[in-house]
Amino acid sequence: MTPRITPRGPVSEALLEALQTDPSAPSDQLRRFAALTAEALDAGPDLLTDEDLQLTLFVLYGLHYGGTVDADDEWEWNPELLRTRRSIERVFERQLRERVPVGDLPEPTADAVAAHLFELTAEDGGPSLSRFLAKKATEEQAVEFVIHRSIYTRKEADPHSWAIPRLSGRPKAALVEVQADEYGGGRPERIHAEIFGQTMRSLGLDDAYGAYIDNVPAITLASFTMMSMFGLNRSLRGAITGHLAAFEMTSSIPNRFYGNGFRRLGHGEDVTWYYDEHVEADAVHEQIAGRDLAGGLAEQQPDLLPDIVFGAAACLYVDGLAGLHMLECFEAGRSSLREPVGVPA
Repeated sequence: MTPRITPRGPVSEALLEALQTDPSAPSDQLRRFAALTAEALDAGPDLLTDEDLQLTLFVLYGLHYGGTVDADDEWEWNPELLRTRRSIERVFERQLRERVPVGDLPEPTADAVAAHLFELTAEDGGPSLSRFLAKKATEEQAVEFVIHRSIYTRKEADPHSWAIPRLSGRPKAALVEVQADEYGGGRPERIHAEIFGQTMRSLGLDDAYGAYIDNVPAITLASFTMMSMFGLNRSLRGAITGHLAAFEMTSSIPNRFYGNGFRRLGHGEDVTWYYDEHVEADAVHEQIAGRDLAGGLAEQQPDLLPDIVFGAAACLYVDGLAGLHMLECFEAGRSSLREPVGVPA
């Protein structure tokens, strides 16, 4: 069952209306969507926080993932939708590159790249959301955290898997090795997205993908749409590998804190399994992703080194903003959601 998505402005409204028309025939709704998108981009929006355009990107990428929006499958490769999506992506990518400096680059060797990425991800980013969850979060705040994370985690690993056919040799083998674990190693009950679904159900939440799309703000969507943009564009294959490396390198320790936080709130293994699983798994994945995937790609294609580092830095930057939004709201005693849901009974 696909979620019901509420528009957040004229662009997303026009897109959702267009998707209900016949994809094989020209439509006024589709032309209106393209025109409104151009108008919105001309206004100079901040793509990271623009509710309307982030929802628009989320829906457009959902046509590739499936299960996101109720629309004819033929819309996936509609030329007008792709042209309009690219116009948004160009602005999104430009703004990210302006805000996320690459800095001095390491030598394009596996060891040097891995060391650089470990140094990059080890930097102190200030207040810690994971430590707040471990020590201070209320039940309601912990539930909100899960709702935010569900936008990616119920599709966990999928954005990075787009890169598999874009790679070869050592980096491809490394990516497949990491992804095989994410998808349960052949055991469907151990697929990480499904384990997270159990966490949601145990907290009284709806685990259907996108069930809370109307609740989360643009910055939460941006974390997912950014990695989708990196994964779906071959020109950004360096960025998606760097993104995955940083993602894995910043996962193990925070997940230990998240698991401890839910235990502190009285929850058992049915809730904490997802987090406990990632403490061990991601400690292994970070080595593979850093050296064999990102480092291996840099050795194989040195011209991609700047994008590998950019992808890692962009992961830290955008996920850091999403986490800071939650933390600031929690510390101020207000909901981090656009529409609070309360603690499920």
